[in-house]
Amino acid sequence: MLRRWLARLLPGALLRVALLPLVLLLGLAPLQAAPPPSAPMLYRCDGDLLEARADNGPVDAPGIPNTVAGTPPGAYVVLRWRELRLQLPRTNNGGAASYSDGQWWWSLEDPERPSFRQRQGLGQIQDYSCQRLAAAD
Repeated sequence: MLRRWLARLLPGALLRVALLPLVLLLGLAPLQAAPPPSAPMLYRCDGDLLEARADNGPVDAPGIPNTVAGTPPGAYVVLRWRELRLQLPRTNNGGAASYSDGQWWWSLEDPERPSFRQRQGLGQIQDYSCQRLAAAD
């Protein structure tokens, strides 16, 4: 749209010359980098090792309840457990961080014993017992 408007005002070659500084300026504008993901946390869930890595993502929306907890919309957690690799988005619930895709749910209400659940059917939910591992484990 901008190009069409400028084309009416300027001949073709002059238009390219006029747009060049704008393109260069936009190309040099610093991009805001997303914060790095957190260090992985290790847990034992139903006897198997689970690795959880949280990432706050690139989005920041003040006024949404989970922003106060430091996990704004756009945040997610990546869980590696058994043969699964899950990336669960942050829920919009206030309070302790929780993540869900509708089938899997991960909550850090108690970071030493997080809740890890799977919806398996109508009204059926499987709870997996999890415990945070010490650094030496």
